[in-house]
Amino acid sequence: MDKTINQKAWFLVLPVLLLVAFSAVIPLMTVVNYSVQDTFGNNQFFWAGLEWFDEMLHSDRMWNALGRQVMFSAIILAIEIPLGIFIALNMPKSGFWSSLCLVLMSLPLLIPWNVVGTIWQIFGRVDIGLLGHTLDALGIPYNYTQNTVAAWITIVVMDVWHWTSLVALLAFAGLKSIPDAYYQAAKIDQASRWAIFRYIELPKMAGVLMIAILLRFMDSFMIYTEPFVVTGGGPGNATTLLSIDLVKMALGQFDLGPAAAFSIMYYLVILLVSWVFFTVMTNLDKKGS
Repeated sequence: MDKTINQKAWFLVLPVLLLVAFSAVIPLMTVVNYSVQDTFGNNQFFWAGLEWFDEMLHSDRMWNALGRQVMFSAIILAIEIPLGIFIALNMPKSGFWSSLCLVLMSLPLLIPWNVVGTIWQIFGRVDIGLLGHTLDALGIPYNYTQNTVAAWITIVVMDVWHWTSLVALLAFAGLKSIPDAYYQAAKIDQASRWAIFRYIELPKMAGVLMIAILLRFMDSFMIYTEPFVVTGGGPGNATTLLSIDLVKMALGQFDLGPAAAFSIMYYLVILLVSWVFFTVMTNLDKKGS
């Protein structure tokens, strides 16, 4: 029986394609255009070739910002992934308390990023903030505007508080998908709690954990609003991550050419790491099937 092929469905997709082209492709083309040209205003451009890319590759400023960014993302992943798994393992699996835990865990994810930064900016202030004033009263030196260690602790704890819930919810979903037969077999074999986690729960959570790692890496590597609101990149350049440095270069100094080249290399790094994670996830799915 011959089937009639109807292509009218493409008209439903066309508005989305146009929106994506307007919101992503056109700005990307503009950035590429700025990255290979120089301008002195009045809409006059001069060809610069790969000059800005070469300048950025030999810039200590960019490499220092990249080092801080990699360290921040590594710390975030090292804390949030194990903590999220631990919380998911200890959450009730069903009933009223399970629903209550899921609701409470979701609350931090609903708070806008700028509000999160404002909350922790006030929370950590020595004069009026609960955390800062309490630590100061206890004689513990804490001032995130002047002390580098305090600034780093503040933005790390802030991100952990905001995003660990995402990892916990994903891990909890992975645990819920495990059939009871696995646990019954482990009980018959008198497997220890560690053995159950190592050979049953962790392999079954591998897929969702890779998604959690991918999402948290991408978000932590592109983070801007929260640390900018809290520290502004300070003290000095201690918390000037890649995104903050890029905005300072583009809007603060109006160096559009170097900033455009910087942003393209920034984008390629994120794309490369995301592709690596995606490849690993695909291989895990193939092995699981």
